[in-house]
Amino acid sequence: MDLIIVESPSKAKTISKYLKGKYRVDASGGHIRDLPQKTLGVAVDKNFEPRYVTSPGKEETIKRLTEEAKKADRVYLATDPDREGEAISWHLQSVLGLPEEGENRIEFNEISPRAVERALKNPRKINYSLVDAQQARRVLDRLVGYKLSPLLSNKIQNKLSAGRVQSVALRLVVEREREITSFVAEEYWTISCDLQDLGKNHPSFRAVLEKLKGKKLKIACKEEADNALAALGGGEYVVGSVKKTVTRSHAPAPFTTSTLQQDASNKLGLSAPETMLMAQHLYEGIDVEEEGHIAFVTYIRTDSTRVSEEAQQAAREYIAAKYGKEYLPEKPNIYASKKGAQDAHEAIRPIDLSRTPEAVKKMLDKKHYSVYKLIYERFIASQMAEALYDAVQADILNGDYTLKASGKALRFAGFTAVWADVKTEGEEETKGLLPPLNEGDGLECLAVKPEQKFTKPPIRYTDASLVKAMEDKGIGRPSTYASIISVLNKRKYVEKEGKYMKPTEVAYRITDMLVQYFPDIMDVGFTAGMEERLDEIEDGGKDWHSIIGDFYPPFEKQLRHASTDGDVMTEIRCEKCGRPMVRKTGKYGTYLACSGYPACSNIVSETQDEVSDTPCPKCGAMMVVKSGRFGKFLACPNYPSCRSTLPFGEKKEEDILEGVCPDCGKPTKKLRSRTGKPYYGCSGYPACKFMSWDMPTGEKCPKCGAAIVKSARGVVKCSDRSCGYKVPSESKK
Repeated sequence: MDLIIVESPSKAKTISKYLKGKYRVDASGGHIRDLPQKTLGVAVDKNFEPRYVTSPGKEETIKRLTEEAKKADRVYLATDPDREGEAISWHLQSVLGLPEEGENRIEFNEISPRAVERALKNPRKINYSLVDAQQARRVLDRLVGYKLSPLLSNKIQNKLSAGRVQSVALRLVVEREREITSFVAEEYWTISCDLQDLGKNHPSFRAVLEKLKGKKLKIACKEEADNALAALGGGEYVVGSVKKTVTRSHAPAPFTTSTLQQDASNKLGLSAPETMLMAQHLYEGIDVEEEGHIAFVTYIRTDSTRVSEEAQQAAREYIAAKYGKEYLPEKPNIYASKKGAQDAHEAIRPIDLSRTPEAVKKMLDKKHYSVYKLIYERFIASQMAEALYDAVQADILNGDYTLKASGKALRFAGFTAVWADVKTEGEEETKGLLPPLNEGDGLECLAVKPEQKFTKPPIRYTDASLVKAMEDKGIGRPSTYASIISVLNKRKYVEKEGKYMKPTEVAYRITDMLVQYFPDIMDVGFTAGMEERLDEIEDGGKDWHSIIGDFYPPFEKQLRHASTDGDVMTEIRCEKCGRPMVRKTGKYGTYLACSGYPACSNIVSETQDEVSDTPCPKCGAMMVVKSGRFGKFLACPNYPSCRSTLPFGEKKEEDILEGVCPDCGKPTKKLRSRTGKPYYGCSGYPACKFMSWDMPTGEKCPKCGAAIVKSARGVVKCSDRSCGYKVPSESKK
């Protein structure tokens, strides 16, 4: 029996169902090999060759797949149809010992019986250009991430991370916030008039003041508004030109990864990671009652708007049957993909049009259904005819002033019978036609409405608008948008205010430092250019080593400068090797490091900070008082070898004196047992060894002589439970 290997168990389950036991289908669970987690894994001095190791926890998977591959008549590698999927297949080929030139690779854009059967009839060799493009991205991101993250952690705060694409996306958020902060609102006025024909035979309509002496009018203050109102009040309103047209609105293109994320955010309120999770399930397959495991949509990581002729024809038949032939365009709609799109796959669409949203509503939960409905309706709309509108625009004249009135009414719904776009913020919609107007008609002014307004600052990014910005600027690829947003949230570089992203304090510090020392990496154009060079590798025209070779030397130079900027060579000698020590600045102040690093890694504290009476909980050294952006705190003087910190000025629990010892009369301390339970002990310990779970009052029980204590609930009683004595409430202390 032949073996088919995919990434996910869910995908394996769907394909296995479709093939009805003719093939064995198993899953690798994603990558089985990758760069090591805790070391760089890239031989910088050996042409940047990566060192791949078995991914953690994948030993049993490899063992199982190896045994299955040995028993199989033939092995097919059916990972996702993109760079990363090609790399996973390559790793599987290498680990399982499959022939390098063997035709083991199959791919399909949708998980359907037809597509899988077709793929099995057309196996191919591994596309090593795709593999190299993925290797280049992986190595590039590893070099940037593993080199910049420790620098940020040392200079700013612990556990920070940087990324080649992630950091540029963060810069967009930070710069937008700075635009908002520095924005100065400008005053302006609008004037609208409610007008009606003199015969009052038709409804009134609204016109907005637009021009003065034929030039665009901008009213900046109340005085200018009053002047315009006075002039309008002294003149007569007359219809100038009237323009009647039929306007057309073209159907939107089917979804790409980016536009799906944007619409799911705007229409459904889903984050980009949530959207991609729902879409991934719909692509791989979902268990459906009575029907088993079913896949609903095509591959969901794509920047192409291309649709197969077969899918186009199915859509046209569906539209004609449900809406009528008048809703079909004369020729199928074809959409141009954006510049720079890889166009490797079709747009996102439903696999089977007979599975309408209404038909699958009971099969899916709310979020899966909402995303499927969005994909389904967008695809159907993309193949429908244009919407037609009757539109009227009229110029209304009053002396030197011109007012504009407009109206629009739907003549033919076209694609809007299925799909209506969300109105963007600030967009005004005009519904209904204007009443019949003829040039020269006189009009009566029913009301004049001046309105003071102020310009608004730029809007913070949402998931949708950040994805659009990244796509427009060429930052990242469809598969990376959701993961970038996820990292920014997970690392707390941004926080959400409603649906909007606001950078946290550390985001400013990270961005400023990276822009200062690594202007190329943080440049949007540079990042977009790197994506184009990765595409050149995929096209087979560029050696991936040369891309990294061009990038790394300047980057390494910038890294050295950033690491040593502000360092000062001293006359102090290293006590271990005798070399001069270098005075460095870290996030907690200055320290001395051996100039012989990495041969000698000796580091010593150099501080004249105030020494506290608090020992370091990790190494025992007396902690020193430091100042940070949140005020004073205690830090270990042995930084950076010891990174312990404590709050400053807060009393430790054992220093809190509460109660009076009934044996010696000294105050008692509030302490904690090994299990964390609070208790009271005499401050005269070890001379006095009195202890009590409740706070002692200093008095003794008149019945048995045991200590009188006050419980957490305020009950004053004898500490000996068998005694049972309690102080009456009016005598409580």
